[in-house]
Amino acid sequence: MAVSQLAPDWLSYPADANALRPIEWASGVARGADGQLEVQGIPVAELKESFGTPLYVLDEDDFRARARAFKQAYDAAFADLCGGVDVYYAGKAFLSVEVARWVTEEGLRLDTASGGELAVARRAGVPAANLGLHGNNKSVAEIETALGLGLGRIIVDSLDELERLGTVATRLGRTANVMLRLTPGVHAHTHEFIATAHEDQKFGLSMAEGDTVPGADGTAEGTSPAAVAVTRALRHPAINLLGLHCHIGSQIFEPEGFALAAERLLAFLAGVKDTHGVELPELDLGGGYGIAYTEQDTPREPAELAAAMAAVVRSACARLGLAVPRISIEPGRAIVGPTTFTLYEAGVRKTVAVDTETGTAERRYVAVDGGMSDNARPVLYDADYTAVLASRVTDAEPIVSRVVGKHCESGDIVVRDVYLPEDVAAGDLIAVPATGAYCWALASNYNYLGRPAVAAVRNGQARLIIRRETEEDLLARDMGA
Repeated sequence: MAVSQLAPDWLSYPADANALRPIEWASGVARGADGQLEVQGIPVAELKESFGTPLYVLDEDDFRARARAFKQAYDAAFADLCGGVDVYYAGKAFLSVEVARWVTEEGLRLDTASGGELAVARRAGVPAANLGLHGNNKSVAEIETALGLGLGRIIVDSLDELERLGTVATRLGRTANVMLRLTPGVHAHTHEFIATAHEDQKFGLSMAEGDTVPGADGTAEGTSPAAVAVTRALRHPAINLLGLHCHIGSQIFEPEGFALAAERLLAFLAGVKDTHGVELPELDLGGGYGIAYTEQDTPREPAELAAAMAAVVRSACARLGLAVPRISIEPGRAIVGPTTFTLYEAGVRKTVAVDTETGTAERRYVAVDGGMSDNARPVLYDADYTAVLASRVTDAEPIVSRVVGKHCESGDIVVRDVYLPEDVAAGDLIAVPATGAYCWALASNYNYLGRPAVAAVRNGQARLIIRRETEEDLLARDMGA
């Protein structure tokens, strides 16, 4: 079979189809003596028996270690500059009450992006001072909740939102702690839908210079939406302007984009000092650091990222005559993404003939008991994943395979191209690594499938942190049921 003709350039033929690339898996995942995939010694067959499939399997010890690594690396790199760094965990990537507690226990803060995520944080007992609220169109109710709690910061995306926030804060007699999200015009090398620092998208205040904007009193407010926002925020009695925020995208590997964004925001801070005589005390440099989904991905260690960023901030602040502001970062998926894999049971399979430039080749389709309802990223972003036969090892020939779901959509693809053993059959367990971020969070009930459970493993013990949805759950909101 000329299967290699179907493999993309980056997918190398495996010397051992049973091997795992550690960079794609949590530290507690390995093959056991019988060939089964294990998490901290717990075989996947045991996890299936206890919790069913599909199942998100999260290595809690690995999660905590990754959170600590970011906090310790950035604190060390910035210790002599600003006393350390505030690391914000991205609740939108994956959030539950237990996860919010882990984040707090490991010394991190928490970003939320809705009233629902705030409710989870409150249930977990996260201190309000350690919470941030994102979102380009926060409702009045969400703003009222944030102000009532005394949130550590509210990230403002537009002039309209700044006005709305000021109005609500004045009505409630509260002071809003504000970070202004700016778009520094840095184009990260990432998917169009997750690149967030260019002008033509919904997030942030443009730093692009234009005509001077007059204020209500006739005095100039600034020459860009970002400059106008600073002027209005500083003048508003109900707004405490903490500083600036930027986020250039997600799944980014190269540090140059972060360095350029930092340079531009620090120069903007220097301009604020010159114009208003104010040195804003905080600067969030975002994050969105990449993880390894497949063998083509090469993530960097937190210490390397921290050292590079500290060097840029040190140099730029010295050159601009600025006191170093308190720095915060948002690693994004880099904490939770690699900690989790999704466990599926294989069902039907079929082999098809595919025409290639050099003839005909075969592709194996392997269907699993989940799909786009538990991992929407392939259909949303053309995201690539890999997969392994998890329930056993085999000497069977590897064949280019496509792992697909059970939904009534031709685009319901979990893994587009992967080498799996030729003898994969119904009842085998398939594991897809690096599904901790944006999989459960984006999960749906398409075709009325219940969302999967999440099992966390710590110290060799597994437990549910989110239970599986049942048919009763699905019918509970149907008023005709």
